[in-house]
Amino acid sequence: MKRVVLISLLAASLSGCSVWNSWFGDSKNKPAVLETLTGSATGRVVWSSKGDNINFPLSIATPGDRFVVASSDGSVRALAAADGRELWRGEAGAKLLAGVGSDGRYAAVVNRDNELVVLDAGRVVWKKALPTPVVAAPLVAGERVFALTLDRQVLAFDALDGRKIWELKRPGEPLTLAKAGVLLAYKDTLIVGQGPRLAGVDPVKGNLRWEASVATPRGTNEVERLADLVGPAVRQGELICARAFQSSVGCVNAERGSAVWNRLVGGANGIGADEQVVVAGDASDRLSAWKLANGDLAWSADQFQLRKLSAPIVSAKQVLIGDFEGQVHLLDRDTGKTRSRIATDGSAVVTAALLGDTALFATKSGGLFAIKAE
Repeated sequence: MKRVVLISLLAASLSGCSVWNSWFGDSKNKPAVLETLTGSATGRVVWSSKGDNINFPLSIATPGDRFVVASSDGSVRALAAADGRELWRGEAGAKLLAGVGSDGRYAAVVNRDNELVVLDAGRVVWKKALPTPVVAAPLVAGERVFALTLDRQVLAFDALDGRKIWELKRPGEPLTLAKAGVLLAYKDTLIVGQGPRLAGVDPVKGNLRWEASVATPRGTNEVERLADLVGPAVRQGELICARAFQSSVGCVNAERGSAVWNRLVGGANGIGADEQVVVAGDASDRLSAWKLANGDLAWSADQFQLRKLSAPIVSAKQVLIGDFEGQVHLLDRDTGKTRSRIATDGSAVVTAALLGDTALFATKSGGLFAIKAE
């Protein structure tokens, strides 16, 4: 297992070499200079909060009326989506490796000792050592906690007492990517990213119901063929859409368990979507939008090249996306043109999540900025 993890880290670094050289080694390929904008603001910060630095793969959980967030030091907080008011706070007891998943009551993270830690309204109720490393946020649903390991093993635990209910092991890929994968729920099906495929799993028994490919790996060696699905994936109706590392973006019908479309495009970050489009950036931060229904290209935009963009959020007919300087850019969903931008704290935007009409952006310095597109 150690060999798989180390190789996957190397693979990720190799895939980014050309972009890294562009950012720092080639003066002709510096991050794009931001446009001068003259129009009125098309979004606003409704509240903000400060936490500890974020130096691990953070996901923001959005159960009900709240955001649940975690910091590198192990603190876990539930914040009211409307005004940022703290609803509860807990301590995982150690620095974190992955997190956070929550159903509103229970929250789950993974610490540096590779222990799954579950809190009940902020109080630690149990810990469980996991067999292999985890960087994806756990999923909490139906009084169960699901964990996806780096070797794409899926484990299910009882949220009340930590009892292991089942585990699902599939034939492994030669290499796996040390980056948060795909783990979400669709009705009564657990959706799991395993290599370049989405798998539908029975959450009660752990049996495979279906699988569908988002990408077809290509290349002359195992590194070039590495095409693990990376989070966040997005759900729109019956469709689950996701990115396959360095190869494609595509959508799968979760009712039928079949691929709908995919488009060849490089890149390593998750994607955003609404009922009309799917949006993703490539390895050089060129943005593309495809029609959700059939994958036809709607537009492409290159005004943010090499700005180390976060995964996008699509809300109120705008695309919201953060960059390495802590700027959140708001683009017209139908054209890709920049409409306005909002400054945060000057550190890189590392992740974002959407709850209703509020998008929460988290920065590397621990800043949380709730933004509404208007």
